[in-house]
Amino acid sequence: MSGPRLFQPLAIGGLTLANRIVIAPMCQYSAVDGGMTDWHTIHLGHLALSGAGVLTIEATAVEPIGRISYGDVGLWDDATEAAMARVLESVRRHSDMPVAIQLGHAGRKASTDLPWKGERQIPASDPHGWETVAPSALPYDPKNPAPVALDRAGLARIRDAFAESAKRSARLGLDLIQIHAAHGYLLHQFLSPLSNHREDEYGGSLENRMRFPLEVYDAVRAAFPAERPVTVRVSGSDWVEGGWDAEQTVAFAKALEARGCAAIHVSSGGLDPRQEIPVGPSYQVPLARAVKQAVSIPVVAVGLITEPQQAEAIVATGEADLIALARTILYDPRWPWHAAAELGARVKAPDQYLRSQPRQYKHLFDISGSGED
Repeated sequence: MSGPRLFQPLAIGGLTLANRIVIAPMCQYSAVDGGMTDWHTIHLGHLALSGAGVLTIEATAVEPIGRISYGDVGLWDDATEAAMARVLESVRRHSDMPVAIQLGHAGRKASTDLPWKGERQIPASDPHGWETVAPSALPYDPKNPAPVALDRAGLARIRDAFAESAKRSARLGLDLIQIHAAHGYLLHQFLSPLSNHREDEYGGSLENRMRFPLEVYDAVRAAFPAERPVTVRVSGSDWVEGGWDAEQTVAFAKALEARGCAAIHVSSGGLDPRQEIPVGPSYQVPLARAVKQAVSIPVVAVGLITEPQQAEAIVATGEADLIALARTILYDPRWPWHAAAELGARVKAPDQYLRSQPRQYKHLFDISGSGED
């Protein structure tokens, strides 16, 4: 197939994307009691007109104490499901872009204030706070209160909550589920030896540390229609000596692939404040490449991918199969249009915007029968 690789279709399980551009989940901290609001209609609505291959709803908590903050979206009861349904109905009225959801639990990194209010952890005694849970009674930061170590009943409750949210996702007609096992949140806390000091079958060896995240994956996969894909987002490294690293990530990815996981999205960091991340353009791509070389399912790269030629090089050279955009597409919601123009590709645009096609890009918009410039 000719043309830039970035704009060639790709199948993730039973879902075919029009191109390799993923809109990553981005928390908006604008929900009320877990329910989406008009802000989410605006936010997701305009991103759904961007021409990307898939739009991912922000980290969505499977239970109230799993929210990062009191402003986080949830999908744990009929009220939160109904709120999301209203937003999706509006978005889908004007866009047929596939919509995914990221299901997660913040664990010990929950109960924080909004980013623009300082993002400090809020004590359980505060009306906006609650007691946090984790694999072990170790706080993210020594200044924070220690979380409660999860017992067997707590593990079962959270595993069942992931499955229930998956069922609600299916009822909402969502096209894909991504399980959040990255950025220092609960499932990542089980994976990393820095945060998991358990002495039962859920701690110690790599096999044991992977056990609960894999149980959650299995529960979600069983609860979501078989023809719709389930993927996982991982942190490829803690960037702390003795922590989670690329080698362990590869082992986890192989275990997920064996269970039917449809794709792996590779990020990094977020687990430990001591992290030393070598931030720069494409700085996380080598972590995605390591996973890509070890599995046969699609791999998504993310992290300071801002330029069309940069994105094209990542997928064209096989370092990853897709690229994900977060802050980049918040800053430029028409990034896929601009990338298609620069790379000589075509992209879908809403009928109402067809007249905006620049004269120098006569065939930018993928629409037949239109003679508009």
